[in-house]
Amino acid sequence: MADARRIVVKIGSSSLTTATGGLDADRVDALVDVLAKVRSGGEKEIVLVSSGAIAAGLAPLGLRRRPRDLARQQAAASVGQGLLVARYTASFARYGVRVGQVLLTSDDMARRAHHRNASRTLDQLFAMGALPVVNENDTVATDEIRFGDNDRLAALVAHLVRADLLVLLSDVDGLYDGDPAKPGTSRIEEVREPADIAHVRIGSAGKAGVGTGGMATKVEAATIAAAAGIPVVLTSAVHAADALAGRPTGTHFHRTGRRSADRLLWLQHASTPQGALTLDDGAVRAVVERRTSLLPAGIQAVEGEFAAGDPVELRDAAGRAVARGLVNFDAKEIPQLIGRSTRELAKELGPAYEREVIHRDDLVLLPS
Repeated sequence: MADARRIVVKIGSSSLTTATGGLDADRVDALVDVLAKVRSGGEKEIVLVSSGAIAAGLAPLGLRRRPRDLARQQAAASVGQGLLVARYTASFARYGVRVGQVLLTSDDMARRAHHRNASRTLDQLFAMGALPVVNENDTVATDEIRFGDNDRLAALVAHLVRADLLVLLSDVDGLYDGDPAKPGTSRIEEVREPADIAHVRIGSAGKAGVGTGGMATKVEAATIAAAAGIPVVLTSAVHAADALAGRPTGTHFHRTGRRSADRLLWLQHASTPQGALTLDDGAVRAVVERRTSLLPAGIQAVEGEFAAGDPVELRDAAGRAVARGLVNFDAKEIPQLIGRSTRELAKELGPAYEREVIHRDDLVLLPS
């Protein structure tokens, strides 16, 4: 880990703000001091995935706690995001480091063009010596705004930028085999495979009232990154320097898999299906076992309202989700395609219908 050249660091809301909302300038500066020092040699590149936009917007809007309704969460994010980036810009400027704001939504990242543009932007920021500060686009996000406090986003960004290491910073110094506030529990120093922590009861609630994440989302993010070939260190913000230097701290999640296609990782872990297609047994075998594209002849039913390019779930006859993919047709078009060959459809409806419903390059299998 000490040799990692490109590192993604994720920091949670509770490590940046006061309990009542509003940025804690001292905490932000302390984090920036560590990141700037690591980066100063010119050999390492840092991506900062930072929560805190909603929390930073609470106090300026006169809100005492994080609101539950989506509209006010988005309003707080709109105010807070500017304050958050302004604070980082001023703090990194002390070291002559420029920052670039990158706002992402999970749904967009599963789409080819948007994914390619995000990757190109991040690569260019690196090339021009800027430090990317990434956040979920909370002002327009819907389901995403309520999930994970950016932990999962950080894992996916680490894969997107081909990172060598992911560091998840929290207000807890690692994963424990029980409630860390109770005597008799101990920190788990290494996780070599998911089975190592199968016995651990992992809480889902965060300690502070300004964030949405908890240990469960951090473990899930670490598992996603490790499966994609990226080692992870989970520790507290005060131990950031140790984690980035490769010194023992927190919980180390070892790599458990290999790097896969970037977009497919986003499609599997970050997209929200807009509908579902039920397949016959032959189509299920073709998609799952032979990894082929989905043709209209293998579809038995369609449900939901979706447009071409949206993610949809593929189900077997028993209703079990077996895959997820980006569909090439609107939901209203598919009923006329069901059970028919592409040649037949092309002859009747035109050459535009002589194609896959979902191409194999836009399809990912789900765990059984």
